[in-house]
Amino acid sequence: MGEKKTTYKDTGVDIEKAEKALGSLKKRIHSTHTPEVLTGVGLFGGFFDLSELNYRQPVLVSSVDGVGTKLKVAIQANRHHSVGQDLVNHCCNDIAVCGAKPLYFLDYFACGSLEPHVYDEVITGITVACKKSGVALIGGETAEMPDFYQAQEYDMSGTVVGIVEKNEIIDGSSISAGDVLVGVSGNGLHTNGYTLARHVLLNEYQLNDYVEELECTVADELLKIHPNYYQLISEVRGQFPVKGISHVTGGGIVKNTERLLQADLSLEINWDAWPVPAVFDLIQKTGDVPEADMRQTFNMGIGLIFIVSPDVVDELIKTSGLFPYNFYEIGKVA
Repeated sequence: MGEKKTTYKDTGVDIEKAEKALGSLKKRIHSTHTPEVLTGVGLFGGFFDLSELNYRQPVLVSSVDGVGTKLKVAIQANRHHSVGQDLVNHCCNDIAVCGAKPLYFLDYFACGSLEPHVYDEVITGITVACKKSGVALIGGETAEMPDFYQAQEYDMSGTVVGIVEKNEIIDGSSISAGDVLVGVSGNGLHTNGYTLARHVLLNEYQLNDYVEELECTVADELLKIHPNYYQLISEVRGQFPVKGISHVTGGGIVKNTERLLQADLSLEINWDAWPVPAVFDLIQKTGDVPEADMRQTFNMGIGLIFIVSPDVVDELIKTSGLFPYNFYEIGKVA
């Protein structure tokens, strides 16, 4: 046995640094807590009291996701304040389209070597998005794994849990032929297709290049925050009978919306019904990407789709002026 002692810190894992970084964020995390949260940060589990929520037949709805290789852009640009918001918003949208109200969120952050300023920006972004959505950041995990990740790399995922009355679950079961698809505008790539987008655009441009077609730099475009549609969904559902809602993520408009359809139904999409954001035209032109790949990989400018009866379409589209989004009639169920 040698005389030299080897500590955990010597291997690249600094527990005290991680605890200090988390400690500086505790106030921000606590600021997201709603009255139903029973504990602070530090216990082995988070506690959320459902007893005062006044649901007759409450059903919990959960979803877990990440933001993919959008993180590569954040790391390369050294801009980490938005990806935490992307994570929360993406997860909240996934359960909101089922009719659920998001209640609480848990995050997982893994890295090669914990950089306090990076960690601070990411977790702060998560708390910002949680507060905007009325969602409690109830727990999380931080892992420093120097043998698994390169020094500057990190990855993250998030889990959201929400609640819905059993008879108010939106599952597409009432969708029938003739129903109409009303698309809601997105603001860019959101959190999908970044491996293709990076491969094409970063072979041609630098992140700080200003691109005329985009009216911003490449980094500004690729790091736009994924919209949170929860409030929009809540208000539209309060005014209109919605049969189905699709969150357009990986797989594009068709594959995500087909999830809601019975086997004997199909979609007819009018691909000319809305203006496609410039970033998608730039990707297609720069990489000579086939149209089919574009439509299957990206949202093409439609972040959300409501499926409704034909008789409410006009009134629904008129309400778009109340929201920071545009609504388009983009197709129908056949």
